[in-house]
Amino acid sequence: MKIRFLYTIIVGLLLLSFTQCAKRGRPSGGKRDTIPPTIVKSVPENFTTAFKENEIRIYFNEYIKLKNLSKELIISPPLKYTPIVTPVSTSKFIKIKILDTLLENTTYSFNFGKSIVDNNEENEYPQFKYIFSTGSYIDSLTLSGTIKDAKLPTLTKDVFAMLYEVTEDFKDSVVFNQKPTYVTIANDSTGGFTFENLKEGTYLLTALQETVNDYIFQPRKDKIGFLNQVITVPTDSSYALTLFKEIPPYEPATPKHVSKNHIIFGYEGEPKELAFTLLTSVPDSFAAKTYHDIKKDTIHYWFKPPVAADTLLFLAKEKNRIDSLFVRMKDLYRDSLQIKALNAGTMRFDDTLKLLSNTPIEAVLEEKILITDRDTLAVAFTKTVNKKYNTAQLFFPKEEDQRYQIKLFPGAITDFFGNTNDTLQYRVTTKSVSDYGSISLTLENVKKFPIIVQLVSDKFKLISETYLTEKQPVNFDLVNPGKYYIRLVFDTNKNGKWDTGDFLLKKQPERIVYYPSVLEVRPNWSLQETFTLDN
Repeated sequence: MKIRFLYTIIVGLLLLSFTQCAKRGRPSGGKRDTIPPTIVKSVPENFTTAFKENEIRIYFNEYIKLKNLSKELIISPPLKYTPIVTPVSTSKFIKIKILDTLLENTTYSFNFGKSIVDNNEENEYPQFKYIFSTGSYIDSLTLSGTIKDAKLPTLTKDVFAMLYEVTEDFKDSVVFNQKPTYVTIANDSTGGFTFENLKEGTYLLTALQETVNDYIFQPRKDKIGFLNQVITVPTDSSYALTLFKEIPPYEPATPKHVSKNHIIFGYEGEPKELAFTLLTSVPDSFAAKTYHDIKKDTIHYWFKPPVAADTLLFLAKEKNRIDSLFVRMKDLYRDSLQIKALNAGTMRFDDTLKLLSNTPIEAVLEEKILITDRDTLAVAFTKTVNKKYNTAQLFFPKEEDQRYQIKLFPGAITDFFGNTNDTLQYRVTTKSVSDYGSISLTLENVKKFPIIVQLVSDKFKLISETYLTEKQPVNFDLVNPGKYYIRLVFDTNKNGKWDTGDFLLKKQPERIVYYPSVLEVRPNWSLQETFTLDN
């Protein structure tokens, strides 16, 4: 009995020691924390009135951190000086140091967006707003609407909706030099926006997509949208804004002497009648030719013979504007003739081979060009010269699954300086018709013509377009397999292209409507689609 009793005590002590060891251990696994942090208190309290402080503290029940604060934090009305928000690293509180003198009788909103997350699992405290008023009450009026991009089906980056209070001294130029009275951010998927805590008044409503988030419209970089009329708050109406990029006004850049006989004139905008006149004295034999760069806003000016002057003076005339432009001349080498094919390789049956020259094309001789097929049989062709962009264009009929060789013998192309090409060879191949797809489109409920029906890639590159002055079917043939959008451009001014807007002229961009779904084109497959417009 004594031995059994002693044995029982020993076993009990061992079990007790194991239990104590188990208590000291840390359990593995367990559920992931999905609970966002909560606010314990704010000093001063949220929704404080008669606010006179310059520091705010917001305390949480656990350690938090701030993610992408510069992008997520929206302060309305905007402050002249960005407040200091600390700490950036892990903490149980947020401190906001206000550096501005606050406006009287104004409600301020600090919207932290998705920036507040807990330290361990980054659970979001979504759309937290700290709101206070320097007056005796919190403004509570709202205003909502939507923003869309004039040329794209969805917004591609952050867009702000902004309100400017219209007072006696209000001018439209306020968007170029002052921050708005109120600002909010649009939903990136729907384009919807809502202003809260507004005060009663009359406002100009705009939208802005910026390269630098300073709420100041910079036409050369930013997109803008606006209403043609002002808004009175309170209102139950919802408003729609269309975002567009303005074409900057014509502005010449400093010209550059880039080779012995070559000057380039850069510019901004879209000049219609830009012409250059040389005022510096030159020999009677002097001659010059110009053409536009195929990619850049640049005009190439070629001249002969070389000039000995240190500086050339030009007059650049665009409509009623005349600018004096000086070109510093350098001791540079002469360019030699170089020809390159812009689109050799695989071509559609209706494509034209384009050859780009680096010096002005003077002549193209058909008899010095030979195009043959796979069987070395000669293929008839026609040639043209595009003087605006300095390209030689060769068109020839093409068959399925063929291979063509284009040979330019010496002297086929002569440039402005009398130089001719060496032997040049290019290859062009075609695919089978079954390698392509097609789209047949029927339009319904189109009430205004003319329209431009465009097929664009999933990167919004223009593939093909058809101009319609009346209702008729539209066919896009020989379409490479891939994903595409179809859009309609309402050509209101009947100039054959889409026109953007202008804020100061109160001109809205021409309307573009997208087919509601992306179309996937497959080889040897024809899509039959009906595009019914809502209005």
